[in-house]
Amino acid sequence: MENIKAKSTREPLFHIVKRTDIPFWKAWLIRIAAVLAALVVCGIIIVLLTGKNPFEMYKFMFEGSFKTERKFWKMIQDLAMLLCIALAVTPAFKMRFWNIGAEGQVLIGGLGAAICMKLLGDDGAQLPNELLLPITIITAILFGAVWGVIPSIFKANWNTNETLFTLMMNYIAIQIIAYFTFIWSSGSNTVGKINATSHAGWLQLPKEADKYGYLLNIIIVAGLTILLFLYLRYSKQGYEISVVGESVNTARYIGINVKKVVIRTMLISGALCGIAGLLLVSGTDQSITAETAGGRGYTAIMVSWLAKFNPFYMILTAFIVVFLQRGADELQTQTNRIINADFADILIAIIIFFIIGCEFFINYSIKFRSHKKKEVEA
Repeated sequence: MENIKAKSTREPLFHIVKRTDIPFWKAWLIRIAAVLAALVVCGIIIVLLTGKNPFEMYKFMFEGSFKTERKFWKMIQDLAMLLCIALAVTPAFKMRFWNIGAEGQVLIGGLGAAICMKLLGDDGAQLPNELLLPITIITAILFGAVWGVIPSIFKANWNTNETLFTLMMNYIAIQIIAYFTFIWSSGSNTVGKINATSHAGWLQLPKEADKYGYLLNIIIVAGLTILLFLYLRYSKQGYEISVVGESVNTARYIGINVKKVVIRTMLISGALCGIAGLLLVSGTDQSITAETAGGRGYTAIMVSWLAKFNPFYMILTAFIVVFLQRGADELQTQTNRIINADFADILIAIIIFFIIGCEFFINYSIKFRSHKKKEVEA
């Protein structure tokens, strides 16, 4: 038998290989490098378009969250509300149920709280606050849960597209809120503080304990973060959510009732959104408008995804988003609107793009082309 030398094989220019395991420290080094690279790019853009010192701009962004005690507490409050909604969408997303309807579920939960405050507070039955508060809390949770479970019933029974279904329900929720605010405000579309005199239904600690009115919201969201982590990590229902998310067929094979899991999980997701609506309406604003959720329902999706559905990691990702948003607002104020909202949004988008992009390099590696000669024996 004679040996035949094989010709050299030409590989593609590069190919992408999924990493099996990457050290924790290395993953965070990549993330830090991505943030630094984003800041460099933003600095170049600031110099080219405005001629201003980028370090001064970054200083203004830092002051947006940390300059005063009030700004710090407001930043923590915004972080808590965004985190609360991110927690709400996490069980559904972990199950691969693409719930894009958190915005509407938060609004409907807030509507439930506002209805109780209006009908049972100063303008209605005037129930004592010890009775009104529990009713308000339960109603907000139920409203959010019902609004969340509707698309899951259709998905479980008729396999409808949950992304479009939940998205369309957002617009319905916005119009419902707009209708009620129009009725309550006699056509001005501004409800104002509900029960401003008696504070009936207001979910707050006494002023002596919480001078800014944010502490109770933060405590509640911190508790929800711990509870959801334990629920997803250690409970039987959390295990079922993970299995359904990995493979519906596998879940059915091992005896999991997939329909039941889908409906139950969206009940939980909607109820958590209802709590977020309660905290916004009864705990923070004491009012409601179509802008009460403020787009947090969509931003929360990114917060949850970046944290890989880990409730504790979401604290960091929510902080990054809120810090950038508040920094952008401060940037506009300090530059007398020379840098407007659109320019600030561009800077935020660049930073977030780098953060999202670095996840690719954490999960995959790029192997470049090499020429190899193989010998084939005939």
